[in-house]
Order: sequence, then structure tokens, then C-alpha cells
Amino acid sequence: MRLGVCYYPEHWPESMWEDDARRMKALGIEQVRIAEFAWSRIEPSPGEYDWGWLDRSIDVLGAAGLQVVMCTPTATPPKWLIDRHPDILPVGADGRVRTFGSRRHYDFSSPSYFDASEKICKAVAQRYGQHPAVAYWQTDNEYGCHNTVVSYSPAALTRFREWLKARYQTVDALNRAWGTVFWSMEYRSFDEIDAPVGTVTEAHPSHRLDYRRFASDELVRYNRMQVDIIRAHSPGRPVAHNFMQLFNEFDHYKVAADLDVATWDSYPLGALEEQWFSPDIKARWLRTGHPDFASFNHDVYRGMSKLPFWVMEQQPGPVNWAHWNPAPLPGMVRLWSWEAFAHGAGCVSYFRWRQAPFAQEQMHAGLNTPDNRLDIGGSEAERVAHEIRDVLASNANANADVRSSVALVYDYEAKWLFEVQPQGADFHYPRFAFEYYSALRALGLDVDIVPVDAPLDGYAMIVVPPLPVVPDDFAARLAASGAQVVFGPRTGSKTQDLQIPADLPPGALKPVLPLRVWRVESMRPGVTESVHLNDGDAGVAGVARHWRDFVEAEGSASGTHVHARFGDGQPAHLQSGAFHYFASLFDDALTEKLFARVAAEAKIAFTPVGDSIRISRRGALTYVFNYGNADHTLEGLSDDAFVIGSRTIEPQGVAAYRTK
Repeated sequence: MRLGVCYYPEHWPESMWEDDARRMKALGIEQVRIAEFAWSRIEPSPGEYDWGWLDRSIDVLGAAGLQVVMCTPTATPPKWLIDRHPDILPVGADGRVRTFGSRRHYDFSSPSYFDASEKICKAVAQRYGQHPAVAYWQTDNEYGCHNTVVSYSPAALTRFREWLKARYQTVDALNRAWGTVFWSMEYRSFDEIDAPVGTVTEAHPSHRLDYRRFASDELVRYNRMQVDIIRAHSPGRPVAHNFMQLFNEFDHYKVAADLDVATWDSYPLGALEEQWFSPDIKARWLRTGHPDFASFNHDVYRGMSKLPFWVMEQQPGPVNWAHWNPAPLPGMVRLWSWEAFAHGAGCVSYFRWRQAPFAQEQMHAGLNTPDNRLDIGGSEAERVAHEIRDVLASNANANADVRSSVALVYDYEAKWLFEVQPQGADFHYPRFAFEYYSALRALGLDVDIVPVDAPLDGYAMIVVPPLPVVPDDFAARLAASGAQVVFGPRTGSKTQDLQIPADLPPGALKPVLPLRVWRVESMRPGVTESVHLNDGDAGVAGVARHWRDFVEAEGSASGTHVHARFGDGQPAHLQSGAFHYFASLFDDALTEKLFARVAAEAKIAFTPVGDSIRISRRGALTYVFNYGNADHTLEGLSDDAFVIGSRTIEPQGVAAYRTK
């Protein structure tokens, strides 16, 4: 459990470096990330390297007792490289080249950029791979930011055709898989296939989904190249990448498989503003962030990281990039920091050491103000550093892994498929997965977020948000787990090739869910269907939103029970053995109530905590976080049980106490 910071020595006079390093160490910082945007300073002209300033900055940081996270600088190719190889620039869906002048201006499929990236990565890794101050590496920076995963360049099209040939082997197999007989779209060779963009009306959905898969695989290939170079020249030093919050445009599991540490960049206030949340939710959590947003991301990245995950960039104050940029309430930087550790983080690193007075991010706060005085976030980071020492001294095994009793399956391809074929304009997979997660957290439950191919043994409850394509062995693995399983609507509704299963949904899940989804409908915003429980509860239990499956039990499925119905009597919640099917997306309160019933059936102990208190368990400690505006008091605990805080937790406060 340690703190870090992002630092840009190239932004500041060299005379400031030693004082910066000394103050970082005094504050409690242990690791410093550098150089992710420094290509133009490392190689100011083709083949001419200026290592002197970077050598000296690393030496200064190392002399102060700080560990360096060294980055490859490929997120910002310099102007001279673009002028030499303009094919590096990505092409948007509108056919326009996205030009130089900001960052991430490159195409993953560009052979020129792949070669240039190999060269600069090798130069940096050879120079610093054995440096005693360099303890970790980061590849590139925020892959895919600013909608840069998918490009429609000539280079991308060439590689897409190669990707299709490797996947389908023959064009006849592709025609069958896609169903190109529809609208007379049959191809005679792979060379006839274009990018699925610019068509008169909707491009073929299977074509579009495969293009998304291809673009993701191109990013995986690019990252693997960098990792291989680093491992060759800096063996034994962990390699990380800083993923983004709730970002779904490529398969993070595949990228993380090549890394040692999955890290992510946490900006809870900017995310609240930019995501789907309603105006009343944005107003309520304006200066704290949604109580489940950071946690959701912590659990996503914890699940894919070989070593403890990190927060590589933690918001320390107002940011610059959202539509509106409020300041965090006092205490929130501390709360966010401890929340990361409570979910298993090995490091929380703040962005950035000092606010820059120039360029695009000059309105983005740092731990220090531009005139070099400690800001509120800096003071709270210092407090966290002192508290880390107390926690580590408590011998509470504070960062030991704790296997949750609940798993939530999260899938990147599901998001792409529902974008390609939403059927309802607001069918937003990340939102629905998040709402399921939030309902579980409101019950006081810890949650592991796992991929669809993860081992499932040991979980008592497994929650599957809408998952259109399921592996052939998924039903058998779920059955073998012995868990109570909840499926969201549209699960099993498509094949791998984006076709309706021959025997209708839930397709490959029918061995455990003997159901038939024979019709579906989407519901526009503001339209709901009432839902009634069948267990004696009088009146309407809640409402269904967004989507509805029309479901019936199949054949001799006498063991299928209907626990809830829509107002017209059609099933809304069905159960067959340990398997539950939700035929719609329900309001938050009803979702929480149904999850509580399933958790009880799974014999999971839980205590609902409402919407402003959150609990996490790690090692021998239980952490409690207060996102609300009133004190929260914990009952039945002695004062000497607390390692952080006390029984009364103030608004935006944190407590951690020993548990058996």
C-alpha cells in the first residue's frame, strides 16, 4: 500500500527538480511516473536522442529515494515523424484524417507507426531497463482515449482483410457466418470487403461487429510489441498500462493478459458529469462522485491484474475536460484513496504533482497549485500517507486478497454488439452492468468482476448482466459452480456470428434455462411496465424499463417457477433450479429486492447499507465510507477495534476496523 504521483520534469526548470523530489518524499510519495508524453524531448529530430535531461531527472528522483515508473512515449508521436509518415494519422468514420495538434494521433494498423514505436521503445528500454531507480514500466498512455481505437485508414482495411481471412479461412465461410445473401451482399474474395462505414443505410451488423473485434485485436498486438521489448531489456520489472474509467472500446482482458499490473485513471467527478446519470443523480453526487463508480472500476481492474492493481491517476481536485468541473468536497481525495486500497490497490498515484500553467490541461488541478503551494488534495494525500503507516503497523494483513461470495460477469464484446444492434436507442450495456453492481453494493456485498471465461468455483451467487453471446461451455460451468445465478434480459440472444439462435434465446443456456424468448420489445424513455411479485406481496413491486423479453417455459419444464409478472400477466422473473432469468431491466429498488432474495437463497449474509454508505473488506479490516451529508454511527464495536477513524464517521469520512 503506497502512494505515487505523476510528474513532468520537462515542464519545469531543472532548478526545481531536487526540491520537488524532496517534498514528494516528505509528503509520503514513494513512486513517480514520468515521460509518457516526452517523445519530442527524447528524440527532438529523427535519430538524434537527447538523454541528458531525462538521465538527470531520473537520478534526482532516485537519489531522493523515489521509485520511477518509466513510460514509453508513444501516445504523442512528434511532428517530424508525422511529416515523414502521414499515414500514421488515423482516419475517422467520416473519412477525414485526424490531424496533428493534440495527442493519440496515430493508427494502430499503420506499419510506419508500428516500426517507429518499436524503435523508440527499444531505445528507451535499452537506456533505462537496468537503471536502479526504474522499478516499473508503463506502456503508452490511456489506449483508446478520444475515440482512437477504431480507424478507417487504408492500412486498417488491409489488415482487416487479413484478419478476416485468418478467422474464416474461406470467403464462403464468411458469407455463411454473416448471412450476406441478405440484400445481395455476397463476396467473391476477401479483397472485395471494405470497412463497414459510409454506407447508404445500416451496414451489415456482423461486418460491423467483426470490425470492432479486429480493431481491438490490433491494439492488443501493438501493446504486446511494447511489452516484449520492455521484458527483453528490463527483465524482472513489472509492466503496467493505465486503462480508463468505464472504457469499453477494446478488450481489456486481452491487453491485461500481457501485463503484470492493470492500472486505471480515476476521475469520479468528471465521470459523473460525462456518463449516463440523470440530472438529479449528477446534482446529488456533484462533489463526491457516485458512491459505486470508482469501486466498479476498482473491481474490474483488480480482476484482470496479476499483481495488485493500481490507480495510476487519481483526481486531486477539479479537472478540465468535463462539461462542468466542480471541486471535490473536503475529504473526498482521502476517501477515494482509501476506497482504492479497500478494494485491493497496491498503489494510488495522483495526477499530477503540480498544476500546469500552460497548454490544454492548465485548468486541471494537481497536488500543488501552479505557484507551488500545497493544495487541498496534497494535504489529504499527506494524511493518507500517515494513515498507511498506521494500517501497516497494525499487522491487519490489510491488503490481503478476500474472495467475494458474489461474482459479476462483465464482457466487452457485449457492449460492442449492443451498439451495433441496440434495438432500443438507450440500451446501454455498461449502464446496466453498473446498475446490477450498484444494487449488490447497496446490500453491503463485496463483488468480484470477472470475464465470461473465468473460473467460477467458490462463488455462492453469480450475476450476469445482459450477455448476448455466451460460450458453449458456459451453462455447464455455471451448473458445476453450485451458485445461484441471475441472468439479465437478452442473455444468450445471439450466436458468435450475430445471428438469432436456431432454437431462439436463451440459446446455449437452454440446458439450465428451459425457456423460449419468442418476442422482444424496447421501451422509450419514460415508458415503464408494472411488475408484481407472486409471493403474496400486494400491489406493484416496481417497474420494468428499457427492454422486455416475452418468455415462456418450454416443454415439460414443470420445475420452472414464475416469481414476478408484468401487469399483463407475462413472466418477468423466472427460476429453474438455481438459475434466475430477469425478462427486463427493473428499477433500482426492485433490482435490489430481487438480488436480496437470491442472496438469501444462496445463504449469503448481507446487511443493506442504503445509497450513501459503502463497505469493503480487505485482509482483517472492514472499511466504511460515508458519501452522505450526515454522520454515520457504527454500533457494537469497541474503540480499540479502529485502525482508521472511529465509530462515528463524518460526511466524506472513512473508518477501518479489525474483524475476525
